[in-house]
Amino acid sequence: MNFRIPVGQWVSDGLDWFNNTFDGLLSVISTVIKFLVEGFSDALIAVPSPVLILLLALIGWLLRSWQLAIGTAVTMFLIVFMGQWEDAMMTLSLTLIAALVAVVIGIPLGILSARNDTFSAVIKPVLDFMQTMPAMVYLIPAVVFFTVGVVPGVFATVLFALPPGVRFTELGIRGVDAEVVEAGHAFGSTPGKILRSIQLPLAMPTILAGVNQVIMLALSMAVVAGMAGADGLGKQVVAAISTMNIARGVEAGLAVVFLAVFLDRVTAALGEPKAFKHSALNALRNRKARSQQVAAASGSA
Repeated sequence: MNFRIPVGQWVSDGLDWFNNTFDGLLSVISTVIKFLVEGFSDALIAVPSPVLILLLALIGWLLRSWQLAIGTAVTMFLIVFMGQWEDAMMTLSLTLIAALVAVVIGIPLGILSARNDTFSAVIKPVLDFMQTMPAMVYLIPAVVFFTVGVVPGVFATVLFALPPGVRFTELGIRGVDAEVVEAGHAFGSTPGKILRSIQLPLAMPTILAGVNQVIMLALSMAVVAGMAGADGLGKQVVAAISTMNIARGVEAGLAVVFLAVFLDRVTAALGEPKAFKHSALNALRNRKARSQQVAAASGSA
């Protein structure tokens, strides 16, 4: 059978049209993303590694536990001694910038989806399509629009990491108790105030779980982005595969794992800060509560 539907050619023509029509906009986006990622990575690299490792360990202790702080210090120093520190900081920069963009886009879309059933019905198949698309396919439009380098890496990473932010935000807002929302309406609150004062605070743990997933997907895609020429650990992995350099690939892979564990533990702690009894924030919170109890007891006496 010789009949064939040229879907691929239609998509190729559409990408070429978009690239030619919005060339100015794509250039601006490219300049901004490149400035943000390279500026952030340069700032991270400029800080002496022991100082930055101490800061990351303190963040781990502040939000999670002293065990995470020690684990962070050990693994980050291992990255330094493997010679992967600069590449790790480049990957961390790409991951955080891409995750930030995905969150800034995804949370408003999730809010709109939670408040509008029609929009939700339209966007769900789009999100399904995005989540089932193989990760490397996102590099095709990214390279068409932005050639090679860090910008197509960020673009592809944002597309790949976006869906969980939308889904978890919608899930969190729709999961808020309807009676609480009705009580807000009964007191005369506007829909905007109900969203800000009731729905978003109650949905925050679920939304932050979505942010955690966005960051994890962004980090996994940042490695694939090395195929598009983005500097960092992904480029090291691609080079190791190309040259069959097992040692180089193992070291870069371990550095990715260490970054992933740190980011996962810290962002997971943001969703449930009171669940981690050994965190410094929890210790300060408990100390403040005891001080207030002592003061109240002294005042009543």
